Amino acid sequence: MPQNGIVLVVSVSIINGDEVLIIKENKPFAINKWNFPSGRIESKEDILDAACREVKEETGFDVKLTSTTGVYNFISSSNDQVILFHFTAEIIGGSLRLEEDVIIDSKWIKVSELMNIDNNQLRDPSVIRQIVDRIVNQKIHPITIFNDRLV
Repeated sequence: MPQNGIVLVVSVSIINGDEVLIIKENKPFAINKWNFPSGRIESKEDILDAACREVKEETGFDVKLTSTTGVYNFISSSNDQVILFHFTAEIIGGSLRLEEDVIIDSKWIKVSELMNIDNNQLRDPSVIRQIVDRIVNQKIHPITIFNDRLV
């Protein structure tokens, strides 16, 4: 949600073994761009709930958040200042059902291979590369950093 010109966003890397799910978006400023499931935090919505909701909407999967790689502040391809909260997760239910007209493809890819995707094919590539580096090098933090509730 925009707040004083800042967009608050959640993003989730769904991990399965040594692979991660990426999606190809069909959104303004992100046509045919690979990304992690992500989206804006709604007004008065808990950050952790927003992350799970966005994954469900875009992929059909129910997830359990397992850790965070951190918070990222950047100017997006749509020229917005973005504060992005990124999480890792595992699938606990649901089935792959891509959000119609918004997500046009998905694939499982080795986390390390994400670094080989051309920048022109990634949404906000510098942020994705920072996230991937943190996952590969295990620079992750417990989910409880956000609050003490059970996830």
